[in-house]
Amino acid sequence: MLEGQRFVRVHDGVWRVRDHEMTDEDWLLAAQLALPARAHLTGISRLQQLGLDFGPRLPIRFVVEGDLHRQLENVFLHRTKKLAPRDEIGICVAAAFIAYCSLARVIDAVKVGDWLLHHGHMTLDELKALAYGARWRAGAFEALWICDYLDGDSRSLKESETRAVLEFAGLPRPKVNATVPLWETVTIIVDLFYVAFRAAVEYEGRQHFEDPIQFASDIGRYAALRRGEIAYVQATNEKLNQPRHLVLEVHQMLVTRGYDGPAPEFGDRWASLFGPLSKAVEGLRREFLLRDASGEVA
Repeated sequence: MLEGQRFVRVHDGVWRVRDHEMTDEDWLLAAQLALPARAHLTGISRLQQLGLDFGPRLPIRFVVEGDLHRQLENVFLHRTKKLAPRDEIGICVAAAFIAYCSLARVIDAVKVGDWLLHHGHMTLDELKALAYGARWRAGAFEALWICDYLDGDSRSLKESETRAVLEFAGLPRPKVNATVPLWETVTIIVDLFYVAFRAAVEYEGRQHFEDPIQFASDIGRYAALRRGEIAYVQATNEKLNQPRHLVLEVHQMLVTRGYDGPAPEFGDRWASLFGPLSKAVEGLRREFLLRDASGEVA
């Protein structure tokens, strides 16, 4: 009956009306109907259920303990010898982030990790304990390594991205969403602030230009920064598409404010930001395995 003119098979036992266009939510529901209850959401798919608007929606990532072979359209099924802790949605958030780290670029892991910390979905202590306690898991070393570059005070993915390109170019790490006194009774919060140089980097999203109220507020905001003798660079999505130019602009601002530290470098460390996190931690993993084999690791 289902194989007539009206219905189309999605997975075994799962059908859709022929004229229905599948949404991301439909693909998730279809996968859940087709997979056994012991398959759990993991990785970026689990994190997107928290409201994270980042990363590919397909394939949907599930994990299962033991052996299970299913070929489902738009589904990637990971297999593990032991499941991580779970909650009512899937693998717990810290474990899902560890799984994500096994596949992510460095810059994307910084953005997603910051977002999870800022919204209270996990803590650094929780993440470190889970990763260190199961170092055999894919992504565990990657998650431990990226912890040093995360900051839960970051309020947006683009703020995190801006901070990362500055730091991986060798500039000092700025304070995130710092409360800056301008004059008596007046303070302002800036996205990234170099305290010693009274210099700020502000990320301007599209809404800053499209919303008349926000645009007017920004005019007053930057006037206040100038009155308070705070130097600033405005970062935009267009500038982040050419991150070297943004880094050089921020460096020049810092120099005018007295910075005499190292100039930006665009070598291996910089390149690693845009590459796989798994590659960035190869040395750490190798060192640990050697120490473990020699009995140095408890």
